[in-house]
Amino acid sequence: MDIISRLNTRYATKAFDASKKVPAAEMDQLLEAIRLSASSYGLQPYKVLLVENPEIRAELRSAAYGQSQITDSSAVLVFAANTAINVETIDQFVNMVSEIRNVPKEALSSFGDMMKGSLQNMSEDQIEIWVSKQAYIALGYGLVSAAVLGIDTCPMEGFNGPEFDRILGLEKLGLKSKVVLAVGYRSAEDQYQHLAKVRYKKEDLFLKF
Repeated sequence: MDIISRLNTRYATKAFDASKKVPAAEMDQLLEAIRLSASSYGLQPYKVLLVENPEIRAELRSAAYGQSQITDSSAVLVFAANTAINVETIDQFVNMVSEIRNVPKEALSSFGDMMKGSLQNMSEDQIEIWVSKQAYIALGYGLVSAAVLGIDTCPMEGFNGPEFDRILGLEKLGLKSKVVLAVGYRSAEDQYQHLAKVRYKKEDLFLKF
């Protein structure tokens, strides 16, 4: 598989073919790739909502200024930052590390204290910015993995976050929607697929030291 070729054909799909659905097996692979995303400390301080329900997506479309990708794609992934992260969240994570790696929790105490200290030194706004950045890393995994799987995508920031949160009931979960990834297959009518990809040349983008 030539990943560069796949990335060269990837673009922000503006019009999806609503009649084409991503097979369950491939959607599972995409979700698994996102699950394996890198994040600070491995903490994954976000949730990813898989929205397939047509009625809910119709509501979300209204909150996304009528953009058709929300309803015409096969599914919508909403990356939501966990703004309620606290020391208990870290304790739960340390317990998971202990269980999965078969390491005594006592041996992880300094690791947990380091995370707690970092968290306690941040304001609420700083925490929200930090966890949002982690969600965007997961979005990047989703974009590349979808391209490899031959799935079209459109990353979207053009939506009313508080309205998304209300529709999806995120406030009671301590979550805030940050970015959306519509996934599916491009429509033959989408003219954007025929445009040449515009990117800086390597020598203009990369600085060597």
